Amino acid sequence: MKGLRTSILSCLCLLAFIVEARSLFAADVSPWKSPNTALVVDAYEMNAIDWQALLKDERVAAFISKASDGLPESFHCKGEHRGDTFAHCKTMWRKYAVSRELYTSRRMIARQNDLLWGAYHVGRPGNPIDQANHFLDYATPGTDDLMILDIEGIDPDRFMSLEDAQIFVGHIRARTGRYPILYTNHDTARYIAAYRRDYSVLARLPLWYARYKPDIRKVFPLGNWQNYFLWQFSSASNCSKRRCPYRVPGTLTDIDVNVAAMSKEELRRAWPQGDLLRPAEPDPPLILAKIEFGSVPLEAPQLDRIVTSAISPGRR
Repeated sequence: MKGLRTSILSCLCLLAFIVEARSLFAADVSPWKSPNTALVVDAYEMNAIDWQALLKDERVAAFISKASDGLPESFHCKGEHRGDTFAHCKTMWRKYAVSRELYTSRRMIARQNDLLWGAYHVGRPGNPIDQANHFLDYATPGTDDLMILDIEGIDPDRFMSLEDAQIFVGHIRARTGRYPILYTNHDTARYIAAYRRDYSVLARLPLWYARYKPDIRKVFPLGNWQNYFLWQFSSASNCSKRRCPYRVPGTLTDIDVNVAAMSKEELRRAWPQGDLLRPAEPDPPLILAKIEFGSVPLEAPQLDRIVTSAISPGRR
């Protein structure tokens, strides 16, 4: 009888473990469908928004706006302006001025309606300290605002290099006492995770993860990232008039929508961020040799051109 009782208890424990495991995995499959997860809208300057309609969606807990982009624009437009014509310089400055006014207006509306606020900087080639100062001057983040560095890829001719990104976030930390979080796509996140010893600060920033697929169970943990802080699951690339993962009232199909791995109440407590994540231990072994982007021709088509190590072959 004692042996039977032990067997029954073991079965019950195993069943409870399976149910819990399934619920954890289910959270990584279209979590935006759950009414208990918080949603975050992020916008660039050209997104049209009907605020009265948007605010009716009670799941929207926060609004993130694009702030600065690369180095600041030149006001006087005298002489050469990064190779552009005088007319183009004036056009870009007018767009820049309007975007700053729009940023201020959106922040006022969001705060008046008790939405959490965040701002991101798009990292470009150029002095990273000047870009960090430009972001802080543009965004004027408060102590309760989320700060984000947006790295779109690892091509240093198009985007801020990962080395400069480390300088950028370090300067933000020196001036504000907090680190920003990192926004990036799957390929770039995977690269940083693989070489997190080279980018020891960048790889420990909380992750705002861009991936437009419903299932990410085979992705995490990813280096130091045991999970995402935010997951950008919907954008113009996978949202149309006919089909969209989630439609936020008062927005068009080009708006970016994100889900948090927590409820609205939990997100409010965690929102400002500012600390680094704990490093993952032990460090996984390298499984492929490092291949610099564009420097070595790939003869084996199964190798990923961008990401090469510390990730198991099944995690793609």
